Amino acid sequence: MSRIETPRPIRGTQDMLGEQARRFGHVVETFDRIRRLYGFGRVEVPVFEPTAVFARSLGETTDVVSKEMYSFEDRGGDSVTLRPEFTAGICRAYLTEGWQQYAPLKVATHGPLFRYERPQKGRYRQFHQLDAEIIGAGEPQADVELLCLADQLLRELGVADGVTLTLNTLGDGETREAWRSALIAHFEKHRGELSEDSLDRLAKNPLRILDSKDPRDRPIADAAPEIDAYLSAEAGSFFEAVTRGLEAAGVAWTRNARLVRGLDYYRHTAFEFVTDRLGAQGTVLGGGRYDGLIEALGGPPTPAVGWAAGIERLAMLIDEPAAERIDVAVVPMGEAAQALAGRVLADLRRAGLSADMAYKGNMKRRMQKADAAGARFAVIIGEDEVARGEVSLKDMVEQSQRPVAVDALVAALEG
Repeated sequence: MSRIETPRPIRGTQDMLGEQARRFGHVVETFDRIRRLYGFGRVEVPVFEPTAVFARSLGETTDVVSKEMYSFEDRGGDSVTLRPEFTAGICRAYLTEGWQQYAPLKVATHGPLFRYERPQKGRYRQFHQLDAEIIGAGEPQADVELLCLADQLLRELGVADGVTLTLNTLGDGETREAWRSALIAHFEKHRGELSEDSLDRLAKNPLRILDSKDPRDRPIADAAPEIDAYLSAEAGSFFEAVTRGLEAAGVAWTRNARLVRGLDYYRHTAFEFVTDRLGAQGTVLGGGRYDGLIEALGGPPTPAVGWAAGIERLAMLIDEPAAERIDVAVVPMGEAAQALAGRVLADLRRAGLSADMAYKGNMKRRMQKADAAGARFAVIIGEDEVARGEVSLKDMVEQSQRPVAVDALVAALEG
């Protein structure tokens, strides 16, 4: 028979075990603990949605929609897309599931997302994000609370050093329109010097020229008018309230007047937590206020703010978590002992003690496995112990050993 060739994993995906899985799990567990401290409920949304959900929310002209989305026609002839981000699906659910009754809605989630882009360090085609959103709150305090949540997450993960919160305002609708007109006038004067991508953006999305990486664009973008000259009184007051709230909460920030969001539904606060510890991939967490998105999905005007963070990127920054250890290793010798070991394992686990047992091997081999698993105790069961209704309880740290009745084992370990 010819040898069957094992299929290879798809490029840009990853299999995790050992340290990599522990890092990933530690990020998720820390996020889950902290979101509960802030009163954010867990939410789940589908991995795929109608393509229109993302086309409307991300904008037809963005690279994500035009180049990176995994979109396909299903058997019913409908165009569906694997989610490239969380916010649009959560906003769709807010409208279709009647979640408006819970506004302001504070929710958090995490899971896989999909974008067809060139894989590189910290960037995958199936990647994972943490996500936190407040929908239905137009007050600056909602922005402050989300930023405090993000700041505490990074602190408790131990990655706050070397990570900076950069902050900007995109103003209200009046501000944005005036600034957009000034930017178009500025870039039109330099049309002949702009890159091809920026010429395309000038027609569709001029704000995105400000964060162009093309060296031809940088001098022109750096000389562009800043938003502060066009801020309405209301927009200025909103931004001031956010910055005052951050200072009161002890969250350090720095202004980045060039931090923009290209889509029209973004308003007021835009932010990124950035680091130079990941090379070119400097943003570890980012977000902002998107007061116009729910309206773009067919709902009523609804204020909202949120952020997302890449789990893989955070996992690369944290210290290696300690390996998982078990409380008890059960070491049976002989058939009768093996049967009793099954009962002992069940009793231990039901009592909330982590326990494991090697399936085979002599006494020495099994004790080596118990040691490798980091077990605090070993429960040794031989034929003599079975006859007496006992086990031998060994403290792996103190290297002491004593007989314990099977029925008293859980109490002995808990005491």
